[in-house]
Amino acid sequence: MTVNAVRIAWRITRLNFRAQLEYRSEFLMMIAIGAVWQVSVIVFATVLLTRFTGMGGWDSSDVLLIPATRMLAHGLFVLFLGRVHGLGRHIQEGVIDTYLVRPMPVHRQLQLSYFPTNAIGDLTVAAGLMAGALSRSELDWTAGRISYLVVAVLGGLLLEAALFTVVACASLRFPAADYWGRWLEELLGTFGSYPLNVLPRAVGGLLTYGLPLAFVAYFPAAVLTGHGHDTGVPYWLAAASPLLGALAYLGSRRLWIFSLKHYTGVNG
Repeated sequence: MTVNAVRIAWRITRLNFRAQLEYRSEFLMMIAIGAVWQVSVIVFATVLLTRFTGMGGWDSSDVLLIPATRMLAHGLFVLFLGRVHGLGRHIQEGVIDTYLVRPMPVHRQLQLSYFPTNAIGDLTVAAGLMAGALSRSELDWTAGRISYLVVAVLGGLLLEAALFTVVACASLRFPAADYWGRWLEELLGTFGSYPLNVLPRAVGGLLTYGLPLAFVAYFPAAVLTGHGHDTGVPYWLAAASPLLGALAYLGSRRLWIFSLKHYTGVNG
């Protein structure tokens, strides 16, 4: 993006945010909805810390780092790249066709279509959970560990964006594929907060090599907490999770460009 493109995107974002503030009650309600949507993770963390000393060979403080990393990555995804999740609705309503005739990349128009107020609620809960995880952790948080945690969150953001971008590409050909995004969101929420070694091996393998949810938070948390050699994959692969997230996102954007070139409209 050029400097001028960044300036335009920032201006549109500010206008979208101010538009949301015009309806204060709805604005606050959307923030609350974003926070309440994560109540299952909050309950899980509370039960884990008050009833169990650990899970799957992990101490409870180490386990807590998994949902904290996943939720922080998810909140950032919703804030910066999450509008791709609703592409199917844009296609079914014919909005995507108007994007095609405007002098701005379609992907950028999609991301600037509205301000995701619920992301504020997501990030508030995620930041609180991460603060709790770090305060209870007995790890020595050196500059190297902190840097890897930051990179891991960004890698998880990009990997989640890559997965939903692939779903969006499928929606360009089959609009009903938008429902796959809801299924993916459910899988992330259900299995993304646990050490995968507590699940059957077949399920863990599927969430590693089939649908790589393990690379969002589980593998980075394992590397940080010293469980990187017990994940069932080579240590270097677990440690490279942030890089794989970046590569996956770059690949998904290439797929997006290809899919958009072959888009023929909602009626084919």
